[in-house]
Amino acid sequence: MKVCEITGKTAVVGNNVSHSHHKTKRTFSPNLKTKRFWSEEEGRWITLKVTTSGMKTINKKGLALALKEAAAAKKVY
Repeated sequence: MKVCEITGKTAVVGNNVSHSHHKTKRTFSPNLKTKRFWSEEEGRWITLKVTTSGMKTINKKGLALALKEAAAAKKVY
């Protein structure tokens, strides 16, 4: 499924609009990348599917805190 494991971003649905304003459905996919991150706490590589904004979040907060916040956000819903 197209979901970022850090931010929770998913694909959204919209319309293709032609010159004559004929509308057809389309999806806007998130910019997902498969990326390996080194975990200092566990001493191993962790592979995540993250968006580029998720990568910026990990760079800003750190891997451990970002994963902790993502897990807490999933339990709330």
